[in-house]
Amino acid sequence: MWNVLVKVSGEPMVSFQRATMVGALAATPLAAAGWLIAGRPGLTPAAVGLAALSAFLELAYFWLLSAAYARGELSVVYPIARGSAPLLAVLVGLAVLGERLAPAQLLGVALLLVGILSVTLPQTSGRATLPALLTGVTIAAYTAVDRVGVRLAAPWLYGWLLVTLLAIGVSASLWLRSNFRRQPIAGGSRPGAQQTAQVPWRRAAVIGLFMWGAYLLVLVALSIAPLSVVAPVRETSVVAVALWGVWKLHERRAAGMKILGASATLAGVLFLAL
Repeated sequence: MWNVLVKVSGEPMVSFQRATMVGALAATPLAAAGWLIAGRPGLTPAAVGLAALSAFLELAYFWLLSAAYARGELSVVYPIARGSAPLLAVLVGLAVLGERLAPAQLLGVALLLVGILSVTLPQTSGRATLPALLTGVTIAAYTAVDRVGVRLAAPWLYGWLLVTLLAIGVSASLWLRSNFRRQPIAGGSRPGAQQTAQVPWRRAAVIGLFMWGAYLLVLVALSIAPLSVVAPVRETSVVAVALWGVWKLHERRAAGMKILGASATLAGVLFLAL
């Protein structure tokens, strides 16, 4: 939902800035109330450090996704970015974090990955491919970091710190970009120094509530389930996008692979639920 709104906005990074500010402002009073009710729990230095690292990785994710949307269509960028992330996240969960899955869950993960990659691979071409793939790398990286972070602090408290740090980081990076673009060059103004498009606050609020409400649920899931299970399941929206493209947008290229991938993904989710 929010990816569609970001794609059609005049400037994705400004959308992310305002959406993240809305998320931070909305989360602060809720986090304060929860902090008092829960007996004023603390944040360990390790949890703060991981939240800061995750915020840095999510800042890179915002910039890469914005670059990909500027170069390609939503129906191409979204499946590549979201489809490549769970493969990397599952490998990190199994190989680095030492997670173990039951045989049925392993089969479910395999089916999920086959389904997502079946949707993704036919679309890996064009100028948007590299930033979209790098976006997937950052998704896998910050998800793996958050998997550890939410075990060191309450997910809602960790999530509040994360969105607050990210709001500061997005604003600072946009300020740096704005000042860089204003630097004069010999013979005239710097190319691309046009005024940044303004995204309505109402739309930014919708994006922020969808984005950060969904991610808080992901943090809760990461606190109770293995990364190698949560990461693939949260990316099943790739299948919905693919089927929507085939059905509504008449994107017939590799339609059979997309439908096969959707079926494999559904089967994978069912096996994970066993």
